[in-house]
Amino acid sequence: MAKPSDDLYVRYMQAFRDATEHTAGCAACQAGQDCPGGAPIHERFARLQDAYRESQSKQQR
Repeated sequence: MAKPSDDLYVRYMQAFRDATEHTAGCAACQAGQDCPGGAPIHERFARLQDAYRESQSKQQR
Protein backbone atom coordinates (compact mmCIF):
# COMPACT_ATOMS: atom_id res chain seq x y z
CA MET A 1 0.00 0.00 0.00
CA ALA A 2 1.40 3.42 -0.94
CA LYS A 3 1.92 5.99 1.77
CA PRO A 4 0.41 9.45 1.42
CA SER A 5 2.80 12.11 0.12
CA ASP A 6 2.80 13.94 3.44
CA ASP A 7 3.78 10.84 5.45
CA LEU A 8 7.30 12.14 6.07
CA TYR A 9 5.94 15.40 7.44
CA VAL A 10 3.47 13.57 9.69
CA ARG A 11 6.24 11.32 11.07
CA TYR A 12 8.53 14.33 11.53
CA MET A 13 5.88 16.24 13.49
CA GLN A 14 5.08 13.18 15.63
CA ALA A 15 8.78 12.78 16.42
CA PHE A 16 8.91 16.46 17.38
CA ARG A 17 5.95 15.99 19.75
CA ASP A 18 7.52 12.85 21.23
CA ALA A 19 10.86 14.61 21.80
CA THR A 20 9.20 17.70 23.27
CA GLU A 21 7.00 15.67 25.62
CA HIS A 22 9.93 13.57 26.78
CA THR A 23 12.18 16.57 27.37
CA ALA A 24 9.45 18.34 29.35
CA GLY A 25 9.59 15.60 31.98
CA CYS A 26 13.28 14.69 31.92
CA ALA A 27 15.82 16.77 33.81
CA ALA A 28 18.79 15.18 32.02
CA CYS A 29 17.41 15.96 28.58
CA GLN A 30 16.49 19.48 29.68
CA ALA A 31 20.17 19.94 30.59
CA GLY A 32 21.23 18.78 27.12
CA GLN A 33 22.36 15.34 28.28
CA ASP A 34 20.20 12.72 26.58
CA CYS A 35 19.12 10.01 29.01
CA PRO A 36 19.05 6.36 27.88
CA GLY A 37 15.33 6.62 27.15
CA GLY A 38 15.50 10.02 25.50
CA ALA A 39 18.45 9.38 23.20
CA PRO A 40 16.54 7.23 20.69
CA ILE A 41 13.61 9.66 20.74
CA HIS A 42 15.85 12.62 19.99
CA GLU A 43 17.84 10.67 17.38
CA ARG A 44 14.63 9.72 15.56
CA PHE A 45 13.53 13.36 15.56
CA ALA A 46 16.92 14.48 14.19
CA ARG A 47 16.86 11.85 11.41
CA LEU A 48 13.33 12.76 10.35
CA GLN A 49 14.10 16.47 10.52
CA ASP A 50 17.11 15.98 8.24
CA ALA A 51 15.05 13.87 5.83
CA TYR A 52 12.23 16.42 5.75
CA ARG A 53 14.60 19.34 5.17
CA GLU A 54 16.31 17.38 2.38
CA SER A 55 12.97 16.65 0.71
CA GLN A 56 12.03 20.33 0.93
CA SER A 57 15.31 21.46 -0.62
CA LYS A 58 14.85 18.99 -3.50
CA GLN A 59 11.36 20.36 -4.16
CA GLN A 60 12.69 23.93 -4.33
CA ARG A 61 15.32 23.11 -6.96
